[in-house]
Amino acid sequence: QVQLAESGGGLVQPGGSLRLSCAASGRTFITYVMGWFRQAPGKEREFVAAVNWSGGRTYYADAVKGRFTIARGSAKNTVLLQMVRVQPADTAVYYCAATSRPYDTNWLSLVDESGYWGQGTQVTVSS
Repeated sequence: QVQLAESGGGLVQPGGSLRLSCAASGRTFITYVMGWFRQAPGKEREFVAAVNWSGGRTYYADAVKGRFTIARGSAKNTVLLQMVRVQPADTAVYYCAATSRPYDTNWLSLVDESGYWGQGTQVTVSS
């Protein structure tokens, strides 16, 4: 099993920056791909970004490209999400996720079927 623990959420003003972290524990050798989803009130969970084991391949939702950066931490069992120029539309609960299988465009289904979820961390963008 793998446990995922997020940190770094909070309140930030529009145009500001925030960094989320996620640390995996347990059988971390199976966290081949790690990443983030988010869910706003009344909306479905949506993909944000993902990164492979080496950090050499990254994937982003169109809504965050150019504003968010995902990277593996120096310890490969961590993943960071640097958010800049945040907007009120970025307000959501952000969930860390991990799978032992490579990323594909149906990664949400992959995580639900055989991956792991964190508990979530609230990000609120408001003045």
